[in-house]
Amino acid sequence: MMRSMFSGVTGLRNHQVKMDVIGNNIANVNTVGFKKSRVIFQDTLSQTMQGASSPQGNRGGTNPMQVGLGMQIASIDTIHSPSSAEYTGNMTDMSIEGEGYFILGDGAQTYFTRAGNFGFDANGNLINTASGLKVMGWQDAEKHEVPQDKSPGSITSIEIRKGMMIPASATSEVKFAKNLNAETAANESYTLPFKVYDSLGSGHTLNIKFAKTATANEWSYEITSADSALTGLQNNTGTLSFDVNGKYIPPANAQNPLTITLNNVAADISIDIDFSGMTQYAKETTADLSYQNGYPAGTLTDITTDASGVITGIFDNGYSKQLAQVAIANFDNPGGLIKAGQNMYSISNNSGEPQIGESGTGGRGAISPGYLEMSNVDLSEEFTQMIITQRGFQANSRIITTSDEMLQELVNLKR
Repeated sequence: MMRSMFSGVTGLRNHQVKMDVIGNNIANVNTVGFKKSRVIFQDTLSQTMQGASSPQGNRGGTNPMQVGLGMQIASIDTIHSPSSAEYTGNMTDMSIEGEGYFILGDGAQTYFTRAGNFGFDANGNLINTASGLKVMGWQDAEKHEVPQDKSPGSITSIEIRKGMMIPASATSEVKFAKNLNAETAANESYTLPFKVYDSLGSGHTLNIKFAKTATANEWSYEITSADSALTGLQNNTGTLSFDVNGKYIPPANAQNPLTITLNNVAADISIDIDFSGMTQYAKETTADLSYQNGYPAGTLTDITTDASGVITGIFDNGYSKQLAQVAIANFDNPGGLIKAGQNMYSISNNSGEPQIGESGTGGRGAISPGYLEMSNVDLSEEFTQMIITQRGFQANSRIITTSDEMLQELVNLKR
């Protein structure tokens, strides 16, 4: 009977632990990125009263006789199943569709989380708004752009300051495309204005005039300045040839680029002109500037994030630039991670090393900007487990009270 009492005690103690786990799950039903836990029981040692015997002669064998000594907790598992995402409209919030964890760091310790409630601090660092830990990814600290090297060892904190500027870039390449009318009479012309930028970001307007020559399928062009600040145009004339099918024929020898000398500017700018996108069909003239790579200085006005975790800055000069990329870590055994509080995990001996890379690669899930992952706690399941746990606790308490009554009857035998 003493064995039954101690078995009942183990049942009470461990059912209480299970109730603690259930209570924690229910308490975190609305916690962002929370992963529920479960308790698994197993029996403990058994006392062998008689061992097993093998068959002998005309007698069969006998089975062992054992009395169990209660139960114990086999494991408390964290269930890392994905949950639904909640739309927040905040573009710095992120959730992961599939497996993987965001990486947070404080310079000394690295943590992992499914809670993507991110924002910027006073210094422009992308942080977890609850813990203040910095979100890790890839960024060239000097150029504020996504680097070519995206190795796991190159991750760093991400800094994007409000009102940050990108320097101006001088135009070095211009492309023209679309059609020149093949039915244009000789010496008729078409003039197109276009803009280029110097190294300070100042815009300068040029004109290109296409004129039909007397030679079949041939046009001449001349680039002139509409800006008095531009002087010394060089290599600003040439011819365009087309075949009988209206396709552009590149010159046998590459032409020197148009060179523009600017007054009161430290450096000249040289522009390569590309006419390969032009055609000559018997259709109206639609020739236009299709591309030029210069732009003025710009100030950051907004950011967007895509499914690969790339944060793109939108500047008031109309230019967009990839400023940083958020890294994702995956594990061979996510259940081996240790809960570190504040929706964070740290690695353990059984979690495996973090497999760091871009989202959507190597089994890592895609990032959903503007969403937060909700808790995976199922209240109906938790309440059902609560009832089962309560009944198990009551049943074990009855073992103790019944064993006590039996002992009382034993003591009363002496009366």
